Amino acid sequence: MNFAELHNQNHPLLIANVWDAVSAVAAQKAGYQALGTSSAAIAATLGYEDGQSMPFDELLYVVTRIRAVSDLPLSVDMEAGYGDSAEEITANLKRLAQIGVSGVNLEDSRVINQVRQLDDASEFSCTLKSVCDALKSEGYSLFMNVRTDTYLLAHERPLHETLLRGQLYKAAGADGLFVPCLTSEIDIGVIAEAIDLHLNVMCMPDLPSFGRLKLAGVNRISMGNFVHSALQSKLTDLMSAIRSHQTFEGLFVDESCK
Repeated sequence: MNFAELHNQNHPLLIANVWDAVSAVAAQKAGYQALGTSSAAIAATLGYEDGQSMPFDELLYVVTRIRAVSDLPLSVDMEAGYGDSAEEITANLKRLAQIGVSGVNLEDSRVINQVRQLDDASEFSCTLKSVCDALKSEGYSLFMNVRTDTYLLAHERPLHETLLRGQLYKAAGADGLFVPCLTSEIDIGVIAEAIDLHLNVMCMPDLPSFGRLKLAGVNRISMGNFVHSALQSKLTDLMSAIRSHQTFEGLFVDESCK
């Protein structure tokens, strides 16, 4: 199955969100069907703040290294596209497609003066349509997973606004709708029924079980940067333990390491 077809299985597609070649290899060995990058995790790994602080060329290099070690379908988190115009965004996406990337995430918010804000829905839709039309006209095939931050940013009417934006993004050429911080099974069911797009939700502490998400109409589940954050926390603990205990014994608690 190609990447798009993986969204039509009888269970949601579980995306392994990775940030470098090592994490990509681990996900492939674990048996995942597809990979997705985490912009926040890659930014943290390279010493940047999330929100398009890193240059696109640095993101592209990391993606190139991931592609070098894994043949799994890969979707790249492109945040707001790393460009200020449809032409710049399209050029970036074409570079990803040329190295074998299967899909991208584009989000309808931007970090301005360190504050994330929703874009105007109509303006974003026009940009999205221009990007989708340009890619299609040149024969590029990328799964366009469009992220709306209505729930993440606690919009006053998140369900209503998500339905509005979902319809606009569908008309503009999106293939999927990604709604981070959406956890209500009722809202998930309403969105899945109303919007004819593959619905993607993200790891959250109160996210329903995968089986319940399937019943609610979810097609895709992703991890965000939470796995990376958990590993960073363990790394910090390990580094602190070595320094405070003045011994490396904690590194060898696993018998297989001896």
